[in-house]
Amino acid sequence: MTGPVEERPGKGVPAEGASSEDAPTDGAPTDGVPTEGAQAEGAQAEGGGQRRSGLRNPDKAVRGLGAGTLALEALVLLLAIQPIRVVGGDLSGAAIAAIVALAVACVALAGQMKRAWAWHAGTVLQGLLLLSGLLHWSLFALGVMFALVWAYALHVRRVILG
Repeated sequence: MTGPVEERPGKGVPAEGASSEDAPTDGAPTDGVPTEGAQAEGAQAEGGGQRRSGLRNPDKAVRGLGAGTLALEALVLLLAIQPIRVVGGDLSGAAIAAIVALAVACVALAGQMKRAWAWHAGTVLQGLLLLSGLLHWSLFALGVMFALVWAYALHVRRVILG
């Protein structure tokens, strides 16, 4: 890969592929790229402080975590229908309808993670999955597992976004 020529930190020697003519002699930034100190000063001046997480876009990362969790939940719910029928037996039509409805809700909610209410709706969805355990015990087991995963996602969201 080729990219901009960078200077090695703490050295006056240019990075690989750069000639000594490309190296700045007075420590001034090249190509209009500010130095690390200038970036830190600009970040403090704009946002009033440095980012806690170190991520470029922490909101987007957290939204991706929530959407990925819900998408995985939908996939697991749909793929669990047949093994539950074979191993657990006695899976009623109401239980299958509940599984499909919950999976559709997970997918729809995964697309809405930009909205603040989507996190609360995801928590309600986990409660509904736990309640579907009244239809079949294995749905309760899945509900417990995904409630724990969702609780962890909420924890990560709180840590990253503050």
